Amino acid sequence: METEGIYLCPHCGEEIVVPLDPCAGREQRYTEDCPVCCSPNVISVTFDEDGEPSLSVERE
Repeated sequence: METEGIYLCPHCGEEIVVPLDPCAGREQRYTEDCPVCCSPNVISVTFDEDGEPSLSVERE
C-alpha cells in the first residue's frame, strides 16, 4: 500500500510529495499550500478496493 503520493504543483510546476492516509477514508479532498510557492492546491485522493491510491490536484 502506498503511503506517499506525488503531484506537480499547478502553480509552479514543482514535484511535491504528500503523505497518504487510507484510514482517513476512501475518498479524501483537502486544500494544502504548495511548500515551494505557497499557492493553495485542492488535493483529491481516492483509494480503490486494494488500497491503491489515485491522486489529482487542481488550483484552488
